[in-house]
Amino acid sequence: MNSRIHYTKPSITELEIAYATDAATNGWGDRCYEYIARFEEAFKAHLGVKYAIATSSCTGALHMGLAALGIGPGDEVILADTNWIASAAPITYLGAKPVFVDILPDSWCIDPALAEAAITPHTKAIIAVHLYGNLCEMDELLRIGERHGIPIIEDAAEAIGSIYHGKRAGSMGRFGTFSFHGTKTLTTGEGGMFVTNDDDLYETVLTLSNHGRARWQTKQFWPDMVGFKYKMSNIQAAIGCAQMERIEELTARKREIFHYYRARLAALPGVTMNPERSGTVISAWMPNVVFTPDTGVTRERLQVTFAQADIDARVFFWPLSSLPSFKPVSANRNAWDIPGRAFNLPSFHEISDEQQHRVIDGILACL
Repeated sequence: MNSRIHYTKPSITELEIAYATDAATNGWGDRCYEYIARFEEAFKAHLGVKYAIATSSCTGALHMGLAALGIGPGDEVILADTNWIASAAPITYLGAKPVFVDILPDSWCIDPALAEAAITPHTKAIIAVHLYGNLCEMDELLRIGERHGIPIIEDAAEAIGSIYHGKRAGSMGRFGTFSFHGTKTLTTGEGGMFVTNDDDLYETVLTLSNHGRARWQTKQFWPDMVGFKYKMSNIQAAIGCAQMERIEELTARKREIFHYYRARLAALPGVTMNPERSGTVISAWMPNVVFTPDTGVTRERLQVTFAQADIDARVFFWPLSSLPSFKPVSANRNAWDIPGRAFNLPSFHEISDEQQHRVIDGILACL
């Protein structure tokens, strides 16, 4: 009998267990931030940025970054309609308005031309989400930001390992954020990272991350502003340190899984996968298949077929403007159309060739 194929699960080795055990045993008192500092140092070195702040989630990192930019009531932040709600929720926390624009039909990332067209006097930022590890058109977005004096923010929650013309995803915008949720390529169970090259922004976010207590403040328990509690724990960071020592292995394996799927699905008519343009490397956190309308393949048909084969695959993100919390933007045709004929494929670290063949057989059964 075939065992269930999970769509994702973390790769945890004896190294992660050893570091987490050490943090749980010894990481207290004057060592309570030891692994956090190590994790931040390793991460910023890998990314090639000046600053990194470990957080309890990517959502929290994005929330603090937006707050540090002074975004608040009456402001607008532009982002793609196709995203997980975590990219939009922090905008609403601050009383600002998310403005949803359509996606490009091939990368499923924000359409730069539509983003620029959506700019108003109230626009305070554009969030470029590197969806599923695919890459936004960063050169174009950065030019738009420069023309209009608007910061470009990178939500690289899903893009550890993606490289855009020699620069790592998350390192190019005013700030970047990452997720280390249990489903991600690099995990700490829950967790995130804020990164930036901006000195002032770093200091503000560092203060916000610890209840508004500035690091230079000599008074004990004296917050200089109302902040948040978005700090990562030392035990989580210990797991992150071990994962960073394995980062090349983890990201290379994701790409290997993606290329295995792509090589075997390339000949199928009406099926496309994550694009990898010249000069870029995608991390392929989540390999996706998108079917052309003429195939007749739907999300619901895929769900039934995969469930019958005991394969745990997941649907493409619904358009944010289709959710009850927001107003519909039906003009975003790609964002509303593509999810109905797309699917995320299992890609956990230890997936076998035989298991990938079962997934491919599930796709073939739908055609």
